[in-house]
Amino acid sequence: MTPDLVDALGADLRAAGYTVDGVADLLGADAHAALGRGVWWPALRACDAAGGPLATLVRLFLLGAQETPERVAAAFPSAGLAALTAEGVLQDTGDTVRAILDIRPHSDGARDFLVVSDQDAAVRSGPVQPDQVLGIGGASMSLARAVVRTPARRALDLGTGCGIQALHLDAHCTEIVATDTNERALTLAAATARLNGMTWDLRRGSLFEPVSGERFDLIVSNPPFVVGVGSQDYIYRDSGMAGDALCRTIVEQIGDHLNPGGTAFVMANWIVQGEDWRPRVQGWLAGTGLHAWVVQRELADPVSYVSLWLADAGEEPEQAAARGGAWLDWFAEQGVTGIGMGLIALRVPRPGEEAEQTCEEILDEPVTGAEVDAFFARRAYLRDTTDADLLAARLSTAPVILEERSLPGPEGWQQVSAAVRRPGGPAAVIGVDDVLRALLAGCRGEVPLGTLLQLLATHHGVDADALAEAALPEIREAIGRGILYQAG
Repeated sequence: MTPDLVDALGADLRAAGYTVDGVADLLGADAHAALGRGVWWPALRACDAAGGPLATLVRLFLLGAQETPERVAAAFPSAGLAALTAEGVLQDTGDTVRAILDIRPHSDGARDFLVVSDQDAAVRSGPVQPDQVLGIGGASMSLARAVVRTPARRALDLGTGCGIQALHLDAHCTEIVATDTNERALTLAAATARLNGMTWDLRRGSLFEPVSGERFDLIVSNPPFVVGVGSQDYIYRDSGMAGDALCRTIVEQIGDHLNPGGTAFVMANWIVQGEDWRPRVQGWLAGTGLHAWVVQRELADPVSYVSLWLADAGEEPEQAAARGGAWLDWFAEQGVTGIGMGLIALRVPRPGEEAEQTCEEILDEPVTGAEVDAFFARRAYLRDTTDADLLAARLSTAPVILEERSLPGPEGWQQVSAAVRRPGGPAAVIGVDDVLRALLAGCRGEVPLGTLLQLLATHHGVDADALAEAALPEIREAIGRGILYQAG
């Protein structure tokens, strides 16, 4: 699209009230909620009842419905139906008009955006094209939530697609470089940027080739991470590298492009062979010299994984069956028992600091940027704090919940386990015994930890030094989970 047409298109969309709130108000609460679940007909019904330019835009871009040329012309008084058809935004058959692109409102909670992508298989017939450009999806939003939003001078969006991550980076990054191997993705990302009054340095190329020799304060990547046979049938999902080699390569090379103190976030999939998924990702991290927090959010069996991505492409049943069979055969040959999906957060250590790398599974809570930043801050505190310093510290217990499990026995209910959980914190749970439970109740930021341990030792009739030696690892674990923190 030419810059003038993008500007005219944006003016028409905004004049019609085509925003997140505008669409929600047009559809009403029930139809809007149904649309979020993938149920389309209540939204179509609401648009038919409302009429007007906004309803026309929703039908075209969000619902994939056909419209009359007269209604479309009325909705685009600045851009014009002819220009939008000539530039591949719309398709005009003479009797009806349908959208070729998906243009939808989006918000980061503070600002409204417009995002340009291709329509997905759910709203169009037939398989998607090999150079399909995905719009706003679950993985892209998970990554956007997980990025730490502290100000940065230079940021890299590796594999930008339609530009979702770059949109969010604009609020806190001075310079944004966005790369992709797909020329169509860069074209649509450029339209997304201009629609939102932003300027990004868009470059075509694979992996870190477009930024060779350059470094950044922040790198984010939602790459074509799908684990497969090494083909590249669809650029948005298939890297052309077999297995999980793309994600491994990104992790192994990313440190070469981070400034001191820099941070990176990568959405990734990895092969699981056997019971424990962690050794494979730990192997990727081993030579990086980076602090890492790897969070496995989901583990899929091969059939479920292949079925998910086959449905996403919209292929005919026979074609999907043949592709799926070859995919599963490759998994079986490689001994793949599952595919892990999650987030890899990385940070450059301070000079002389040994890299600390944690891999864990968190299924219950989403990972947010605030929690990632707090995780790295807690690990830094633990590295900097000796046991003597810790005993002198005044610790406080975060708002937590004590969870106990008991079974009936000869003498009534008998406790079999107890744990403390910090609500809203990923993996923020630790098992507790009577001593640690009492200690957590007593940590109010008023008394040094060593004094509290002495009081507990006296109460239980045990040696204070022995109690401290046994309790300190558990206390460090509680600090690492955000259950304990230093007061003041």
